[in-house]
Amino acid sequence: MVLKQVIEIADLLDNAYVNGKEVITLFSDYNFVQATSETVQGEEGTTDFLKIIVQGKNGKKVNGNAPSLGVIGRLGGIGARPKRIGFVSDGDGAAAALSTALKLAEMSEKGDRLEGDVHITTHICPNAPTKPHKPVEFMGSPVDILTMNQYEVDEKMDAIISIDTTKGNNVFNNKGISLSQTVKEGYILKFSEDLIRIQEMTTGKLPSTFALSMQDITPYGNGLHHINSILQPSVATTSPVVGVAITSESAVPGSGTGASHEVDIAQAAKFSIEVAKEFGRDTLEFFDRGEFEQLKELYGSMAHLQTKGLN
Repeated sequence: MVLKQVIEIADLLDNAYVNGKEVITLFSDYNFVQATSETVQGEEGTTDFLKIIVQGKNGKKVNGNAPSLGVIGRLGGIGARPKRIGFVSDGDGAAAALSTALKLAEMSEKGDRLEGDVHITTHICPNAPTKPHKPVEFMGSPVDILTMNQYEVDEKMDAIISIDTTKGNNVFNNKGISLSQTVKEGYILKFSEDLIRIQEMTTGKLPSTFALSMQDITPYGNGLHHINSILQPSVATTSPVVGVAITSESAVPGSGTGASHEVDIAQAAKFSIEVAKEFGRDTLEFFDRGEFEQLKELYGSMAHLQTKGLN
């Protein structure tokens, strides 16, 4: 159960004065957790990048060999003050990632330590800018995507779950969470059967997925349309990345307030926790390694899609 942690995190983040240092104090008394915050200046203000590492019994932090999972909470900002008052829908990714971290920290103290390390990253900005977007307004960010990837994508992450609110569209109309295909080195691969199985288990519902276009896995700033930034971590790593979209039936602005649903955030956190349990034990695959190698042998590298292209 993770709803308790979601409510605690949501209450903390719904504050015009919240900052990264305040968030990481939540983790100061846990024995198996390292939490840091760094303030970064951008063109439109500052944001605090958070990095939380929950150490596994056989993880890399103790020179073990269990793989490390990355959980990234993607967003522009948790608030759009002074234009909007309160926590915005766009902040759900941060809330889900931090709820995951808090639950894993508490589990570790209670004897339920995972095998591998889990790296949770996100950023906190209660007064981020907004930007025009159709069909509804999006949130902007004080920093660009390149900076986000620099602080949120760690080379120690052997696979990545990227959680992002994905409500500002007319094409994904399921309320809850939806999974993307696995993306690796410019290839959009098939859906992971293991991740679909865990989604079914944690939600108690049939699988919900969302489609990607080639544009979505290319870097921001190339002039192409992107559904949002959910797959932007994939341009900065060779590790497999899967998007966990927090979705709605109607189109909801990223800057909308009163639009977050605690149960949906909890679904994303529960999914991430269960994936972390299995990934550290090597009982779960994000992609078919043999098929990926065959793809590269037949069609070559697609890593150029991780760049801004020829121009």
